[in-house]
Amino acid sequence: MSTTPSGPPSTASPHEERLLIDGELRSAAGSGTFEVLNPADGTVLGKVADAGREDMLDAIGAARRAFEETDWAVDRQFRKRALTQLLDALVEEKDELREELIAEAGAPRMLTFGAQLEEPLQKFRWHIEHIDRFEWVRRLDDAVNRFTGEPSERWVVKEPVGVVAAITPWNFPFGLLLVKLAGALATGNTVVAKPAPETPWNATRIGRLIAERTDIPAGVVNVVPTSDLDTAELLLTDPRVDMVSFTGSTATGQRILELAAPTFKRTMLELGGKSASIILDDADLTQAIPQALGALAHSGQGCALPTRLLVHRKVYDQVVAGLVQAFQQVSWGDPQDQGTLAGPVISARQRDRVADYIRIGRQEGARLAVGGGVPDRAGFWVEPTLFVDVDNGSTIAQEEVFGPVLTVTPFDTDEEAIRLADASRYGLAGYVASASTERALRIARAVRAGSFMINGGSFSGGDAPFGGYKASGIGREGGREGFEAYTETKTIGSALSLPLF
Repeated sequence: MSTTPSGPPSTASPHEERLLIDGELRSAAGSGTFEVLNPADGTVLGKVADAGREDMLDAIGAARRAFEETDWAVDRQFRKRALTQLLDALVEEKDELREELIAEAGAPRMLTFGAQLEEPLQKFRWHIEHIDRFEWVRRLDDAVNRFTGEPSERWVVKEPVGVVAAITPWNFPFGLLLVKLAGALATGNTVVAKPAPETPWNATRIGRLIAERTDIPAGVVNVVPTSDLDTAELLLTDPRVDMVSFTGSTATGQRILELAAPTFKRTMLELGGKSASIILDDADLTQAIPQALGALAHSGQGCALPTRLLVHRKVYDQVVAGLVQAFQQVSWGDPQDQGTLAGPVISARQRDRVADYIRIGRQEGARLAVGGGVPDRAGFWVEPTLFVDVDNGSTIAQEEVFGPVLTVTPFDTDEEAIRLADASRYGLAGYVASASTERALRIARAVRAGSFMINGGSFSGGDAPFGGYKASGIGREGGREGFEAYTETKTIGSALSLPLF
């Protein structure tokens, strides 16, 4: 295990409050901290070190040195062993991670048995195992030097990109950070991880486990939560950072592209979505209507959730009636409750943002069928809200609300459904319900989205690439495509035989 000395033990808090920089668990250089709130009741859960400029520059420097001076980039079996140590440590503290996610992210307990916790651990394991499966080197057919006539061997070699900035949001904080660490570390990169200030503890816990429970060399992973935008943006401008892997809003993705462009950083951007779910007239409504409640999972705080429902006019009234009943009965409230689907939104700012969208929806003529209120209670809450008879060009049908709001729009033909689904700046995910394999597959192939689910089918898994078209991002995360995205490609031609390969 790592022998790098760490700072003094943290306080009695069950949460890790320190940064991880160059193998050391430490306070911020300026001793700054910021508070972590419980979105369910608005109370202060605790604090975390608030990295400043000096801390971020130290972290970037440590990652650069670790990439250039250790064997991490070249020793695949060492990486596999060290990452397995981290996975084992995460599994051992899985119960603590679960409670931490419920507390700091307001994640409903039921989701921690899926996309919030259990699934990311499985994806991490897939990346570890893929180290042995990946084609790191391949030989091309021999060529002849056109000047000398001598034969040449030709090889294609995959190498790590270098230093990766992993910047993650607050909605699925553990899972999104873990998949970035998995791809970047398995391919030999070093990482500076910057979690969202609303949800830092799952990241700092990973930092502690790396420092205390693994042989990952000092500087290979650095964890630097910060509340300061200028400090965070050093990751985008410092020439020692080679790649930015970001999940979050499209607006922030645009800012990243602007700041990263002068140093030609590679960018992997998983951005916003306004995913359409299409219910055809032959769909089994006993399945399709409950599946539409997926728009409310984690209070709608998911970029790929089916928040825009398109319904064939032949079954439109029946679907609307079923949705009204389902929304009135949906389980929302305390995220600690195993039956809760929709908990709080993350912050007062997010609550007010969602409330503004609800107000705009009413002003623009959508019919509010259920909900729409902001309860007068501690914490950050918005009622599950159903808008029907929604114009597909309206604000609430086009912009990412990121709250428990579903819009419903009628259509008459499959062609119109495809057109409405594609009439969006986003292209992250899509859904369709139909009894016809031919119709469902035609729609799934026609709609410009990075992933598509038919009749509730799931594509999720470590081997599945995920990402979007259009303003939903650049690149893919996970699967072979996501694994390879963290590598550079080098082509070698040699008049010498290269048995080392």
